[in-house]
Amino acid sequence: MWRYIGRRLLGAVPTVFIVITVAFFMMRLAPGGPFLLDRPLPDQIMENLMRVYQLDQPLWVQYTSYLKNIIRGDFGPSLIYRDFTVAELIAGGLPVSIQFGVSALLIALGLGTLLGTLAALYQNRGGDYLVMGVATFGMTIPNFVVAPVLSFIFGIALGWLPTSGWGDGTISYKVLPIICLMLPQMAIITRLTRAGMIEVLRSEPIRTAHAKGLPTRVVLTRHALRGAILPVISYLGPAAAALLTGSVVIETIFGVPGIGRYFVQGALNRDYTLVMGTVLLISVFILLFNLLVDIIYSVLDPRVIYDD
Repeated sequence: MWRYIGRRLLGAVPTVFIVITVAFFMMRLAPGGPFLLDRPLPDQIMENLMRVYQLDQPLWVQYTSYLKNIIRGDFGPSLIYRDFTVAELIAGGLPVSIQFGVSALLIALGLGTLLGTLAALYQNRGGDYLVMGVATFGMTIPNFVVAPVLSFIFGIALGWLPTSGWGDGTISYKVLPIICLMLPQMAIITRLTRAGMIEVLRSEPIRTAHAKGLPTRVVLTRHALRGAILPVISYLGPAAAALLTGSVVIETIFGVPGIGRYFVQGALNRDYTLVMGTVLLISVFILLFNLLVDIIYSVLDPRVIYDD
């Protein structure tokens, strides 16, 4: 197992290199620039800015310089938030995004697994239709529709919760963003759990367990759920990376100071270093979580053996 993990980590290095390269040149080839404002800057000031941030250098020089800085752990200064480095912005926004992401993922996993199991037990009956209807609704309605509706109902009409901002960081400011992040993930996990549970319940080992007189609760929790949860585990890798690194739409709508919001602002303002730092962070999270998923998969399913 340890040799397998080592090979995966070594294999992640060229993947990260490709991500950096593609993102770097795509950002540079996009029209516009970080200093193109509605009111153009004087030529002398523009030249000074280009020189300070090395944007007057040939593209290959900028690329090699950026790679050297990344190897040293230097993400560079932000071109828009000029009093901050990219590392400082990420360090300030990532903990906020992680709070929302972890909360949304845990709630979605718990509720989705429970609802999916209930739907499988009452397959093609009223409970199944109700659960799958709610799951389909959660998957098809986008976040940018759900978020304003919930804000209007619970923030404006009822006045129970704040509609935007971070405030003092209390739970009241987190409820609506977490719900909006959680709903689509819960819907997907519900559908995956239901499909996996239906397949497992029809398998021979589960029939044997029932024949031995084991209680239904024991059969479900100790035998059926372990196999049914495998598709969910496979899905959790990219889902966890996306949630923990911030939801672009939700953080923008609710004014949450996470890295997803910084990514949007950086892309709109052509803040090359900020966008590159965010893309690199997301790619690393995806690679690490996919590796973690493979390890958990082998623990839950003894048939999966990674050759050392």
